[in-house]
Parts: sequence; C-alpha cells; structure tokens
Amino acid sequence: MNKFGEWMDNFAQGIREHVKLGPKLTETLKGKLRLGARILQVGGLEKVFKQNFSVSNGEKLLKASQCYLSTTAGPIAGLLFISTDKVAFCSERSIKLSSPTGKQFKIHYKVTIPLGKIKRANESENAKKPRQKYVQIVTEDRFEFWFMGFLNHQKAIKNLQRQPLKLHR
Repeated sequence: MNKFGEWMDNFAQGIREHVKLGPKLTETLKGKLRLGARILQVGGLEKVFKQNFSVSNGEKLLKASQCYLSTTAGPIAGLLFISTDKVAFCSERSIKLSSPTGKQFKIHYKVTIPLGKIKRANESENAKKPRQKYVQIVTEDRFEFWFMGFLNHQKAIKNLQRQPLKLHR
C-alpha cells in the first residue's frame, strides 16, 4: 500500500506541475479535451503519430506522453512520441506564423530527433523547486531540447531508458 500511496503522490504532483505550465487552468483543460477528442477522431495515438511524422517501414510507436517542450517563447504543450527510430514532439495546438508576404497560417510545432543523432538524455530538476523535473535531450550536433511537465515523469524516464539513449541523472 505504501508504494501505491507514493505513486499516487507522484502522479498528483505530475498533474499539478503539468497544469501549472499552461497559460491558464481553463485553457489547459480545454487543450486536454481538444487533444483527447483529436486522438479519438483519428483513431488512437499510433495514427496521430503516423499522421504527423514520416514513419519508415518497420518503425513502431513504443510510447507517447503528454508534456511541454521548452522554447524561447515559453513552454508548448504537446505529445512526446518514442518510436523504434526516433523521439518526436508535436504541439497540442497549432501556432500562428506569418509568411514573408505577410500571409498568416497555422501549423503544429514539431520536433523529430532520430535515435542515432541523440548524444545523451539528461534528467534534471529545478534546484529551487525539486518537484519540477526536466528531461534534456542533447543531439550529436549539440542542439538541446528540454521537455518538462510530464504527467508521470518517472514513467517517461523509464520509457526513454528503454531506448538506446544514454540517460544521465
């Protein structure tokens, strides 16, 4: 029972951290509902993955986690996919961009990192708020991607550890 209580505490903390990263509680909840509806409409996480990323023959989706990608404009909510070939992120909502001609359009913010290009993945936490945990993925060409606000941080770490990544704590 003690392990279950600890798991529930960690899960509840994950939800609190996940919701805190959003702009407003109501906006975050609306986003989660939209995401859930989109996943159901498309037919599941595997189909969402295949719709948003090019998938090679034999590539399989292993896990998907809700989280935030840290950007210079602030955290972006979305899904982190772990497949047999890549780690990929797709934003929950589309973002507005302007073309050079001034035309506005919306796209989903996407990141694709082939497993072979990942140098390492680091687990870290906020020194002032140790319950705020992060995963940093560093590529061979020294790009850094910071993911945070996982609903279940420990499960996300375990899923990344199962891949041929070098996870450092």
